[in-house]
Amino acid sequence: MARALQLAARGLYTTTPNPRVGCVIVKDGQVLGEGWHERAGEPHAEIHALRAAGPAARGATAYVSLEPCSHHGRTPPCANALIDAGVARVVAAMRDPNPQVAGNGIELLTLTGVRAEVGLMAAEAEALNIGFVSRMTRGRPWLRLKTASSLDGKTALNNGQSQWITGAAARADVQRWRARSCAILTGVGTVLADDPQMTVRGLDIGRQPLKVVLDSRLRTPPTARILAGGALVIGAADLPERRAALSAAGAEVLLLPGADGRIDLEALLAELGRRGVNELQVEAGSVLNGALLAAGLVDEWLAYVAPKVMGDAARGLFGLPELTEMTACRDFRLHQLTQVGADLRLRLRPC
Repeated sequence: MARALQLAARGLYTTTPNPRVGCVIVKDGQVLGEGWHERAGEPHAEIHALRAAGPAARGATAYVSLEPCSHHGRTPPCANALIDAGVARVVAAMRDPNPQVAGNGIELLTLTGVRAEVGLMAAEAEALNIGFVSRMTRGRPWLRLKTASSLDGKTALNNGQSQWITGAAARADVQRWRARSCAILTGVGTVLADDPQMTVRGLDIGRQPLKVVLDSRLRTPPTARILAGGALVIGAADLPERRAALSAAGAEVLLLPGADGRIDLEALLAELGRRGVNELQVEAGSVLNGALLAAGLVDEWLAYVAPKVMGDAARGLFGLPELTEMTACRDFRLHQLTQVGADLRLRLRPC
C-alpha cells in the first residue's frame, strides 16, 4: 500500500478534479503490475496496473489507495475491471467519499466473491487527497492560505516594498504548492498593488490553476497580467461598463453579493466546489486574509517566515479587529515545520 500511495503521488499536479490514486497488483510475493491515475478522462490506476499484469492478475491481490469506482464517469467502473480480470482480493486504503461510490465499489466486489478490505494506511491516503475529500464531504475546496512574512509578522514595508522577503528556495517551493492546487485566489488589492501573474512557473505540469480575483466593485484593470489566459473575477456590485471591459479582456465575471454588500465568501467556496476545485491556494493581502480567517474558512496556513525584522511601521498579515481578551485569539497547531533555504515553512491548522 505504501508503494500504491507513492505511485498515486505522481499525479499530484495533474489529476484534478479527480483524486490521486495508485494501484499495485501482487501474487505470491511478486509485483505483477503497477499504475497510477495521471489525468481526468484517462485510465484509472487499476486499469494501468491490470494492463501491466495481464492474465497473471487472476487470483492476485490488488492494493489500491482509494476504493475502486463503481459508476460510469468519463471511464468505465474499475471495480468491474478488477472482477473481470479475476482478481481474488482487493485492499483499499480508504472508502471513496464521492457519493456516487461511497462503499458501492467494495459492495460490488464482495457480492461477486472478491475479498475486499478497507482501512490500510487510510490516514496517509486521505492526506494525499485532502482537497478531494473536502469537496465531496463539504461541497467546497480545502482552503490553504499562503503567506510570506518576517519574524515580526510583516509582509511589506509601509511604502509597499515586499520583494523579496523570503529567498529563492522558498519562492520555488511556493510554485510546487501552486502546482498541486486547482485554483489560486487573490484580492483586487493585491492585483492593484503588485500586478501578479499568479501562474505556476518553473514546473511543466501541462495545465495552469484557475485564477480567481475577489473584486467587489470590479476595479481590476482589463490590462492586469492576472487576466492573461483567462480568470474568474468575483464581484458584489453589478457595474455594467466595468463588467463588459473585464469580459472583453477574457475574464469571466460572476457576482456573489452577500448581505453586507461584500462578496459572500461561503457562496464563493461552494461555487468553486461545483467547478471541481479540490485545493484552493490563497495568496492575498491582509484584508482578504483577515476576512477568511474571521469567517472560519481557513483549513490550512502555509506560513513562510524569513529570518529578518521589518519593524512596527511595516504591513501585517491579517486585517482583524483589535482583541481585548487572550481567549479571543485564534489558535493554530503546528502540522509540519520545514527549513526551506534560509527560511522556515510552517504548515498550521486551526485548533
